[in-house]
Amino acid sequence: MLDKRIVPSFIVKYLDQYVIGQDEAKKILAVAVYAHYKKIEKSRQDSVDIAKSNVLLIGPSGTGKTLLCERLSKILNVPFVTADATSLAQTKYVNEEIEVMLMRLVDKADGNMEKAQRGIVFIDEIDKLKSAGAQSGTSSGESVQHALLKIMEGAPVKLGLGLTLDTTNVLFICGGAFVGLDKVVSRSHTYGFISLTDAVNQQILERLNSRIKPTDLISFGLIPEFTGRLPVVASLQPLTQAMLVRIMTEPQNCLYRQFREVFNGEGVELTIAPKVFSEIAALAVYLASDESAFTTGAIHVIDGGWAN
Repeated sequence: MLDKRIVPSFIVKYLDQYVIGQDEAKKILAVAVYAHYKKIEKSRQDSVDIAKSNVLLIGPSGTGKTLLCERLSKILNVPFVTADATSLAQTKYVNEEIEVMLMRLVDKADGNMEKAQRGIVFIDEIDKLKSAGAQSGTSSGESVQHALLKIMEGAPVKLGLGLTLDTTNVLFICGGAFVGLDKVVSRSHTYGFISLTDAVNQQILERLNSRIKPTDLISFGLIPEFTGRLPVVASLQPLTQAMLVRIMTEPQNCLYRQFREVFNGEGVELTIAPKVFSEIAALAVYLASDESAFTTGAIHVIDGGWAN
């Protein structure tokens, strides 16, 4: 199923062309995806059912969760669809919405059921499904988690037009900001020092203390059964000003290159000084920390620049 070139290191190098930073998340995701499709090959050869490892991506909005999944589907040449967990929680007909989501996967595979059954489904804002009281006319987050359990583990799902899609080999990747999870993690982790050098001590401790355990997700509000369907967890870091500058200028499909192409089509060469990108990034960081800046008039344009 996989091109022999496609190994975890190859996947990471490919993702580096489109997603800035997030090195640890890329490595975890690359290994998980590679292992997933290798398991499918192995189960076909040996007739052994191997449990799949769906993935949970945790990180603030805009850090690249959807983009990572989209680029993965392209390098693997598998169909890819996205869904919004919030939308699922706002409807009384959750199972029908899930069927529509899987039908879109079939459409992305041009009706090829075998290809669709090897696709990737990304469900965003999964953290919004944490246990809470159901509102009138809607499904509670907990009930949506229960509805997703069966398809995430793998089961035949009847779709329209007499089609049946087996989700056993469909890779489900869930994402969410999980605001407040850091407080849960800080309370549950009490690792001490390890008898190595101070530099190694600090590095190991940071990784141990940042690792998110299933019990942390359960404390946050996900049900144990749902947490068990997401054994691989990767965390994405918030974007810094330097990362924002790189995002605008370095990836193959970055905004700067896109606008240069548009202007080139009109016979105009567009050149933007590095200082401009730094100012845009600084403004974005400021607005992220104070979203009311524009509405309250705290931002003023001064001679082509800005000030608060």
